[in-house]
Amino acid sequence: METMISDNVHTNLSRLGSRLRAERLMRNEPQARFATRLGVSVPTLRRLEQGDASAQIGHWLMALELLGRLPDVDALLAPRYSLFDAAAEAPRARQRARRRT
Repeated sequence: METMISDNVHTNLSRLGSRLRAERLMRNEPQARFATRLGVSVPTLRRLEQGDASAQIGHWLMALELLGRLPDVDALLAPRYSLFDAAAEAPRARQRARRRT
């Protein structure tokens, strides 16, 4: 049974796979050695590099860790910053006492 994925998802997975491959090549690491370090077979690594939607997220995270890019995952679904929330959390300045006349 094949999963239906949108063109946008397919495009983004392909780009991500290309970037993974480029990072590996930039480090002059052959597929076989990188796959061994990753704990997967060469065909699984190829699936990652081709942007196959059935590749496990755990393999992606391990690959990112090996490349020193695991902190990049924090940007995914990071909490959104709201000025309203920031204003509500900000400490209020003390007001001056009124002069008595």
